Amino acid sequence: MLRRELLQYLASGSTLLFGLLKPLSALAKWNQEAFDATDYNHAINSYFPEQQFEETDQIKIGVHPEVENGAVVPLKINTNLSNLESITIFVDKNPTPLIANFDLSPGCVGFVSTRIKMEQPSDIIVIVKSNGKFFSTKTFVEVHEGGCG
Repeated sequence: MLRRELLQYLASGSTLLFGLLKPLSALAKWNQEAFDATDYNHAINSYFPEQQFEETDQIKIGVHPEVENGAVVPLKINTNLSNLESITIFVDKNPTPLIANFDLSPGCVGFVSTRIKMEQPSDIIVIVKSNGKFFSTKTFVEVHEGGCG
């Protein structure tokens, strides 16, 4: 009887474990068209179809205005917008302009720190979804040696 109980216990535990893992994989969305886009306008329209973006000064992009090597560009994004849903990064002149999207849980602080690659001098565009609306800002970065090759 002990062996059966042990097997039932293990089977119920594995069912619970796989039940928890499956929803996590369902959360991951992949917009293949937007990530494959080679043009900024196509990438942004594929990722945010038919959306309007309001420019704001409530999003701060922390990046050096001039970088020697575009292979490693440290980037910090801060915002005080409330009820954040996501932060998305684009680089206008990159071979693939959509760099990253961060889906945020309710109550998250509006801060992202990462490193990106830039091929040439270009605008970095950040789009923040907050309260169901889209807000954007951009900054130009001078790149001396491209890092996307």
